Amino acid sequence: MSAEPPIAVTPVGNAAADALAEAGFLTARTLSEALPFLQLYDNQIVVIKYGGHAMGNEALGQEFARDVVLLKLLGLHPVIVHGGGPQIGRMLEKLGIKSRFEDGLRVTDEPTMEIVEMVLAGGINKALVRAINAAGGRAVGISGADAGLIQAEQVKRTRRDPESHIEQVVDLGFVGDPTRIDTTLLDELARSSAEFIPVVAPVGVGSDGRSYNINADTAAGAIAGALKAKRLLLLTDVAGLLDHDKKLVRQATCDEIQGYIDTKVATGGMIPKLETAMGAVRAGVEAAVILDGRKPHALLVELFTEHGAGTLIS
Repeated sequence: MSAEPPIAVTPVGNAAADALAEAGFLTARTLSEALPFLQLYDNQIVVIKYGGHAMGNEALGQEFARDVVLLKLLGLHPVIVHGGGPQIGRMLEKLGIKSRFEDGLRVTDEPTMEIVEMVLAGGINKALVRAINAAGGRAVGISGADAGLIQAEQVKRTRRDPESHIEQVVDLGFVGDPTRIDTTLLDELARSSAEFIPVVAPVGVGSDGRSYNINADTAAGAIAGALKAKRLLLLTDVAGLLDHDKKLVRQATCDEIQGYIDTKVATGGMIPKLETAMGAVRAGVEAAVILDGRKPHALLVELFTEHGAGTLIS
């Protein structure tokens, strides 16, 4: 019987071998240092709001999907709630439907609502599901309409007329606020032995059976509160809340966050995100975090390192 041919081995220089060994030790040390955090989050629900520019970046989207699958493999139960404002805007523009905004909210008439639901519960939701499944997960795409998950009512807004100073009601159409979250379906999916990962489109249903467009941050906060999640992670396009000196506020209580709002340190779009985070904490979430979804592996850095990656509100 003839001898097997020798296996070709590519020689590695001493310097290269030392570098590879050092990289291995760094990886092992990182995993060891993560142990207390893995124990902290074992079998815990983490609600993640996915949105911002990260959604429009294919590489970041694939990275996000891999990180979500890793969270599931590590014993966490991630629940994803996604946005889609830019994608909705592009589709409306493509179809020649003009959008109008009041106080930053899209006025949603019936034709617009049809497009909103199609884009959120259709294209965006299923693209995210495919990405997570391609990374080895078992994602299930649903909307707030499924199993009565998000019950909603029309958003009520008023504004003061600058001339008469009379309060006027602003009709935003089919824009909704959550009134009740039925967690039955999410509990079944997230904690299933089949290791499902729920991916939720923020569309709610009113008592009249009509669909309502719900802000993704608001929907994620309401879902996290109803699930009594360990963490609510709001992925944004900024590092988090910056203080008077433009330095990142790494941790604050709800009272301290209210102080930042009252003194106008927090402004613009950061305010509703902070209010959503505070509302979730007061509803029973242990802590909420605002972090930059554009940074690679922001989820993992926040959950499994000592200093985190954003602003933690508790």
